Amino acid sequence: MAPSISLYPDLPVVVVEDDPGVIKAVCRTLQLNGFTNIIEINDSRRVMPLLDEKQVSLMLLDITMPHIRGDELLGEIAARYPQLPVIMATATDDVETVVGCMKKGAFDYITKPISTARLVSAIRCSLEVYELRREQDALRQKDQATELSCPECFDKIITGNRGLQNLFNYIEKIAPSSRPVLITGETGVGKELAAEAVHLASGRKGKLVVVNVASLDDNVFSDTLFGHVKGAYTGAIGAREGQVKKAEGGTLLLDEIGSLSLSSQVKLLRLIQEREYSPLGVDVPLKADVCIIASTNSSLEERVQQGMFRGDLYFRLKTHTIHLPPLRERLDDLPLLIDYFAGRIAGEAGVKPPVIPAELYTLLANYSFPGNVRELKNMIDDAVLAKKGSTLSLSSFYQVVSPPVSPGRKDDTAIGNSVTFGEQLPSAQGVRILLVKEALSRSGGNISMAAHLIGITRQSLSQFINRNKDYFYDNSSGVG
Repeated sequence: MAPSISLYPDLPVVVVEDDPGVIKAVCRTLQLNGFTNIIEINDSRRVMPLLDEKQVSLMLLDITMPHIRGDELLGEIAARYPQLPVIMATATDDVETVVGCMKKGAFDYITKPISTARLVSAIRCSLEVYELRREQDALRQKDQATELSCPECFDKIITGNRGLQNLFNYIEKIAPSSRPVLITGETGVGKELAAEAVHLASGRKGKLVVVNVASLDDNVFSDTLFGHVKGAYTGAIGAREGQVKKAEGGTLLLDEIGSLSLSSQVKLLRLIQEREYSPLGVDVPLKADVCIIASTNSSLEERVQQGMFRGDLYFRLKTHTIHLPPLRERLDDLPLLIDYFAGRIAGEAGVKPPVIPAELYTLLANYSFPGNVRELKNMIDDAVLAKKGSTLSLSSFYQVVSPPVSPGRKDDTAIGNSVTFGEQLPSAQGVRILLVKEALSRSGGNISMAAHLIGITRQSLSQFINRNKDYFYDNSSGVG
């Protein structure tokens, strides 16, 4: 069975021309340059019914045609579909004709006989503008969560968070585009899962191929992505298929893109701009039918300013940008994530799912999770596999969230960076009371947890509260 060919762009290019020879030549030129999603129309009366029926990415419209002239159609198209770029094809470069078309809303114009370079350039520029307009529409709707068309595409991302739900809607809107996607976020937030969701929502038939580019030098990068033919260099005893070829008709995820060398960035830029690549030892470039997703936990904008990342590549990659929030900004997902990870690891280990103590949710809500969801998963996995009874023990979590504090420890001085004092210093007793109140507030009134948070024993904390009962038994702290 022949492999399926993904269409580019995802929404068709419409060529409207009454001359059979011209329309055949134009479509052939577009196909040779990677544009495979084309609709031919040789009767101008069919244009508006087509636009009413389906969405398209741009239109190449001849001016001089029987039935309805192209410049007449242009006015109606601009009025009803203002976002659609229309390129006018004219048999003359008469200034009055050109100006008239531009006033009616034409995006660009080309003159006959049509130059291949001019045609391809105009089409690519129009597509970029149309993608930007789609991006703006998607951004405007980003905070207006609606029902997902393909909720199963996001099954691996466990969340009930409203912000992430809005992000899923955004992903569904931009996924069918063939333009690059940049996924940003801290380590452990789930960037690869988001890339998989983009791939699934895109409907592309090929595979999702993941390449970590952080450790690839220029030669290895080229060989890994583009492959080589037998004899391309010393030691190349056989041909190697590159990752771009393996992702044919699908998606290529380039992880840790911020670590890519400047020389490799040039090759990646060509792949994105020209949609073609050259395996080592091959003189004629091959067409690339892949959607590029790049992910990073660093700021590419800062790296551009430092001269470590090409600005033109950065702006190409960020056509569509997905920023995943850290776990500390979606702590409402903790119960879902804890239950999910505990159940999954128990199932994999062939043991009964543990009982999750309610205190665990409160305890972890006081932690910043520098390793994000991945760190939480590791914490739960360790606790489930180490448990001895039916209930998950909190001891391992206390070691991470609030390690025991020894008096006089050198790193205690760092606390001063987060504590400020007013003009009048409080008494030592007053500071202790405020500290305990804050710990009780964070622990939901749980004395054992509050004691762990400030590094003392439960007995010591209980005695302190009883000695200062006037400050703690007024129901404002949740104690008593």
